[in-house]
Amino acid sequence: MARAVVLVALATLLPAAGCADAPTPQATRPATAAPTDTALGTLDVVYLTMMVAHTEQTMEIVRLGRDRVTDPELRTLVAAIEVTEADELATMRAWLRDAGPAATAGRHDHSGHLAAPADLARLREAPAGQADAVLRRLLGSHQQEAADLARAHRETATSPRVRELAGRVEQSRTAEVRLLTGPAGR
Repeated sequence: MARAVVLVALATLLPAAGCADAPTPQATRPATAAPTDTALGTLDVVYLTMMVAHTEQTMEIVRLGRDRVTDPELRTLVAAIEVTEADELATMRAWLRDAGPAATAGRHDHSGHLAAPADLARLREAPAGQADAVLRRLLGSHQQEAADLARAHRETATSPRVRELAGRVEQSRTAEVRLLTGPAGR
């Protein structure tokens, strides 16, 4: 019953959040079937699809900001984010590809979320002395969204490996947000 409520909520909320192209949740495996480590439930596919799009945007933000930042600690953090998320992106894409055509058919429209074209333009056009602050604000908000998505998915994941990934994403993005918005980040 709780799974049905989550499916209905996702089906309602995803289009409203700018996620119109995300796959529509369908019935998942019967409750009596034990999830295998490699099997992806419908909510796992939705989460991974959302995170692939989110991570692609993160990579765009990082590419726009990495050569413009002046703070050496921020430059190190941005480099670490780029390496970590490139690896996660490859993993998520592989899991979706291995799950079959239905899992890769949907494309998550991320246009209704924080890193809108105007936000990216602000970063691109920020004067040299302001690029660090613009990047901190934009990336901090973006990474908070990733942490929130991961935290929510940990409760509904059917695949142990996706649940574990969501836990790592929540933990790393939360730490990044602290570094981006903490006293040193202001």
